[in-house]
Amino acid sequence: MPLKIRITEDMKNAMRAKDAARLSTIRLLQAGIKQREIDERRELADADVLAVIDKMVKQRRDSITQFTAGKRPDLVAIEEAELAVLQEYLPRPLSDTEIDAMVDDAITGTGAAGPADMGRVMAQLKASLAGRADMTAVSAKVKGRLAR
Repeated sequence: MPLKIRITEDMKNAMRAKDAARLSTIRLLQAGIKQREIDERRELADADVLAVIDKMVKQRRDSITQFTAGKRPDLVAIEEAELAVLQEYLPRPLSDTEIDAMVDDAITGTGAAGPADMGRVMAQLKASLAGRADMTAVSAKVKGRLAR
């Protein structure tokens, strides 16, 4: 089932269950997807929807960090609840060993020799790791391997 349809079905189920917090988060997600479709003037594929979800997950994690630093546990709880709902739509995260293997394959596949080739390696990895790994951590791994 396409991801957009699954999200719509989950919204209907949240309405029926009168789960206001879940419904609110799913509506935010649908608004983000719709906004991107309008901006790009095209229907989004599952990979594009995953990119929207990944961006929203990153925003929630940043907010949690900020609210924790600001000693606002009430807002942290709200953001964590939204994060839990959003993470349900992401594929299973990859382990560090799987990520390391993919980074090695990408470096070998692109023929990267140094830090100047980082863009090519990251471009290849982005498609296969979208929503399955923290791209900031992946970028640090690639940078470390290319610096050797």
